[in-house]
Amino acid sequence: MFKKLAAAAALALMASSSFAAAPTGFYIGGDVGGTKIDDFDSTKKAIGAFAGYGINQNVAVELGYRQHGDFEYYGTEVKAKQTHLSVIGSFPLNNQLDVYGRLGASYLKVEADYRGYKSDDSDTKVLYGIGLNMSFTPNIFGRVEVQKMSSDSTTLNVGVGYKF
Repeated sequence: MFKKLAAAAALALMASSSFAAAPTGFYIGGDVGGTKIDDFDSTKKAIGAFAGYGINQNVAVELGYRQHGDFEYYGTEVKAKQTHLSVIGSFPLNNQLDVYGRLGASYLKVEADYRGYKSDDSDTKVLYGIGLNMSFTPNIFGRVEVQKMSSDSTTLNVGVGYKF
C-alpha cells in the first residue's frame, strides 16, 4: 500500500505552478494514507484532518486528527485514534515546492475488543515527520508526508489543503 501511495503522491507533485508552497495564515485540509504498527502484520488505511496557522513561509503550527484503521491482534480488534499538535519548519525548494519537518506531541487513544470484553488505553508521545508541500493554485496545496509517532508506528499520508 505504501508503494501505491508514494506513486500517487509523486504523480500529484509533478504538476507545475508558480505559487509559494508553504501556507501562511490559516489553512485546513485532509489526508488519506496507511499506518503500519510494528507488532501487527498489515498496513491499514488512515484518514485525517488538519488545521493550522502559517506564521511565515518557514514556520507553522498545526493541529491534526487521524482515525487509523482497525487492526486485529491475536483475535482482539484494536482501533486507534490520534490527535496531535506540531510545529512545522519548511524549506522552499522552488516557488511551488518545499520540504518540511514536523515535531510535536501526539495523543493516541486505543480501544480493544476481545469477544465482548472491552478495554481502552491512551498515551501521549513525541510525533515527528518529514514531507513535501506543493501549491497548485494560490489557495490549494497538496502534500505527502511520513509521520512517526513513537518508535513503533509509521504513517504515510497524501493530503490536500486550502489556504485562507
